[in-house]
Amino acid sequence: MKLKVFSILFFLVSLVQAQHTLSGKITSAATGKPIPNAEVWNKTASEVVKTDKNGNFKVEDLDQGVYEFAVFSYEYAILNKKISINGDLNLDFSLSPLAESLSEVMITNRREQLFALRKLRKVEGTAIYAGKKSEVVLLDKVSGNLAANNAREIYNQVVGLNIYDNGDAGLQLNIGGRGLDPNRTQNFNTRQNGYDISADVLGYPESYYTPPPEALREIQVVRGAASLQYGTQFGGLINFKFKQAPPNKKLEIVSRQSVGSYNLFTSFNSLSGTIGKFNYYTYYNYKTGEGFRPNSEYDSHNFFAHLGWKFNENTELAFEYTYLDYLAQQPGGLTDAQFYKNPDYSNRERNWFDVNWNLYALKFKHRFSNRIDFSLNVFGLDASRKAVGFRENRVSQPDDLTAPRELLVDDFSNWGAEARLLTRYKLFNDESILLVGSKYYDANNFQKQGPGTTSAKPEFNFTNDEFPNYPRQSDYNFPNKNLAFFGENIFNLTNKLSITPGFRIEYINTKANGAYKEIILDLAGNPLINETREEEKDLERSFALLGVGATYNLNTYNELYGNFSQNYRSVTFSDIRVVNPSFVVDPNISEEKGFTSDFGIRGRIEKYVSYDASIFGLWYQDRIGEVLGVEDGFIIRKRGNIGDAFIYGLETFADWDLKNTFFKQAKNYRLNLFVNTAFTNSEYTASEENNVEGNQVEFIPSVNLKTGLNFGYANFLAGFQYTYLSKQYTDATNAPQDVNDNQRGIEGSIPAYGILDFSTSYSLGKFKLEAGINNLLDNSYFTRRATGYPGPGIIPAQPISWYTSLQFKF
Repeated sequence: MKLKVFSILFFLVSLVQAQHTLSGKITSAATGKPIPNAEVWNKTASEVVKTDKNGNFKVEDLDQGVYEFAVFSYEYAILNKKISINGDLNLDFSLSPLAESLSEVMITNRREQLFALRKLRKVEGTAIYAGKKSEVVLLDKVSGNLAANNAREIYNQVVGLNIYDNGDAGLQLNIGGRGLDPNRTQNFNTRQNGYDISADVLGYPESYYTPPPEALREIQVVRGAASLQYGTQFGGLINFKFKQAPPNKKLEIVSRQSVGSYNLFTSFNSLSGTIGKFNYYTYYNYKTGEGFRPNSEYDSHNFFAHLGWKFNENTELAFEYTYLDYLAQQPGGLTDAQFYKNPDYSNRERNWFDVNWNLYALKFKHRFSNRIDFSLNVFGLDASRKAVGFRENRVSQPDDLTAPRELLVDDFSNWGAEARLLTRYKLFNDESILLVGSKYYDANNFQKQGPGTTSAKPEFNFTNDEFPNYPRQSDYNFPNKNLAFFGENIFNLTNKLSITPGFRIEYINTKANGAYKEIILDLAGNPLINETREEEKDLERSFALLGVGATYNLNTYNELYGNFSQNYRSVTFSDIRVVNPSFVVDPNISEEKGFTSDFGIRGRIEKYVSYDASIFGLWYQDRIGEVLGVEDGFIIRKRGNIGDAFIYGLETFADWDLKNTFFKQAKNYRLNLFVNTAFTNSEYTASEENNVEGNQVEFIPSVNLKTGLNFGYANFLAGFQYTYLSKQYTDATNAPQDVNDNQRGIEGSIPAYGILDFSTSYSLGKFKLEAGINNLLDNSYFTRRATGYPGPGIIPAQPISWYTSLQFKF
C-alpha cells in the first residue's frame, strides 16, 4: 500500500516539475524591425514554432542539454545555432536580408534543404505520431494538375497507393493501398482539420466530398498504428489541412482560373486575413466539364468558411462550414470487347448522380499550461446522395428508354464530439507524453431504393405507385451509436529510444430497421410473388484494440521506426441491404478483424537524399470480398466473408537532390529525382469458398511505381512523372481478363498500365501560370471494374489531356 501511495505521489510531483523554455525575438539586422511568421526549428527534437506579429517566439518543454536550432524566413539568410539549455533562456536573433529577391527555384531549394519534412513530428497539437508510418503532402510543393485534383500527381510521394481514375475533375477521391478497395477512399478515416467528413464513419465510410487541393496547406497520411487515435480501420488516416489566414494581412485574395480538355473550367477564389483577434479563411470553388466520353457532363459548387477567434495565446475558438453540391451525368461501364473497340463509347444516356453536402464544426483549443493541451471538436453532417439510372449486370444491354430507371437515395444525418488531452510529464529524468481522448458519434441515416422516372433528365423522384412490380425496392433506417476511449503514451527511455503503447476501447451499436420487396415475375412480366419483408437488425458489440510503436534516433536526421496495431472493420449499409443486380450479399456477412505492422528506416543523408524504406504486414480474419459462382445456371458475384488473408511487402521512397550533388554552384537551378515503389505480395491463407485459398488478394498490383524528374531555372519549374502498376485482380477467385467478353465487363483482372504526366509553372510577381499534359503518351487503360455506380463494367481512364491555370495573389 505504501508503495502505491509513493508511486502516485511521485507521478503527481513529476507532473509539476518545470521544463526549460527558450524565448526571444527575431528581428531584421538591417532595420531592427521584428520579423513575423519566421520559423524557429528545433532540429534536435524536430519541432517548429513561429514568431508572432511582434517577432516573438517561445520554445517550451526543453530538457537540459545542447540543441541545434535553425531560424528561417523567406527573405532572409538562414541562421543556424547550437544552444546549451540548463535553465530558462531568453535569446534574440537577427537575420540578414538577402542581397537579391529570390526566384521560385531558390525559395523551393532553401526550404527543402532546411526542413525536408516528409513525416509528421512526434507530437502535433493534441495528437501523437511517434512510431507511425506517416507521410505529409505539402501542397505548395506539388507540381501537377491541381484544378482537376489529379490524385496520382498530388499523392505521388505517398508510398503504395492504388488510385482509381474516373476523369471527373477529381469530384471524388478514390485511393486505397495494401489490398484495400480504393472506391471512395472507404478504408481510410477521412477528415479535414481533424474532424470526420465521410458519409457515416462506421455504417457508410465513403467520401463523396473531397476538398479542392488549391485550398489545402498539407495532406496528412498516417498508417499502421493510426487506428488507435482515429478509429478501427485498416487503412489509417487521411487528414486534409486547410490553409490558414495570413497573420499579418487584413485581406489576402487568391484567384485561380483554369481551363482544359473536354471543356474543363474551374474557378477557385479565396479571401483570408487577420483583424486583431479575429481570423478568417473562406473560398468558393466552381467546376464544370463534359468528360471525354458522351453523357459525362458535370457541375460542382463548393464553399468553405473558417471563422476563428483567438482569445489569447492559450485559447482559440473556431467555427467551420463546408457546402458542396454537384450533379454529374455518368456514361456507365463497358464490357472488355467494348473497351478495346472504342473506350470513348457510352450506351447510358439516363444515368445521373447528385450530391449535397453540409458539414459543420466547432473547434476549441486551450493550453492549461506549457505541459497540458486540450482540444474539443464538435462536428455534424447533413447530406444526401442520389443516383438514378440503368445499371443491369449485362453491361452491353441497351437501356430500355420506356422502362423506369433505378433510383437510390441516401440521407445522412450525424454528429459527433471528440475531446483530447495531452500532457507532458517527467518520468525517470526524461519527458514522457500522455494522450487520452474520447469520441462520441451518433448517426441516423435513411436509404430508399426503387423505381425512378422514365425520362433522361436528372430527376430523383420515386414512382412506386406507377411501377409497383419493379423488382428492387427497399426502405431502411440505419441508426448508429459509437462511443470510444483511446490513449497513447510516449515513453522516452533514452534520448534516442522511445516506445509508444496505446489502446482504443469501442462500443458500437448498429441497427437496421426497414422493409424490402420480394418480387418474382414471369416471362410476361406478371408478378408470381410480390411480398413485403419486414426486417430489423440490432448489432451491439464492445471490444478493445491494442498497439505499440517505437522509434530509435540514429542521429538528428535519421531514425528507425516500427509499430503494431490491431484493426477492425464494421459491416456497412451496403453489406446489409442494397439490392444490386451485379452481386448478392451473404446474409451471414460479419465484421473483419486483423492487424497491421510496419518496420522501417527514414531520414535524410546530408543535403542530398531524403528517404523512407519499410517492410509491412497486414493480416485479415474473415476478409470481406467478392467471389464468382454459378446459381441456377447464372454467373453470380457474391459478397461476403471470403476467408483469412495475409498481405506483406516492401515500400520505399527516395528523393535525390541532383543539383546539390553534382552542380552546387548552380544556385538558381533545381534538379530532383524521386522514386516511389511498393512491392507487394498476398495470399488467401484459408477460405471455405471454392477456388480461393492460395489465391492473391484483390486490388494489389505486385509492382506500384511512381517516379519523376523535377527541374527548374529562376521562376520556371517543370517536371515529368511516370506511373506504373502491374496486373491486379478484382475478385478473390482471381478471374482472368476475357478480352472477348461482350456482355458483363464486371469480372476479370485489370491489366498493367503506365502513364506519363508533364507539368510546368512560371511565376511573375503576383501572377503564376501553370500548364501541363496528363497521359502524355495517350495510353488507353482502365483502373477499375465497377459493380455499381458509376458502372457496372469497365470505367475507362482519361486519354491525353491538357490544362492551364492562371493564379493571381494579392
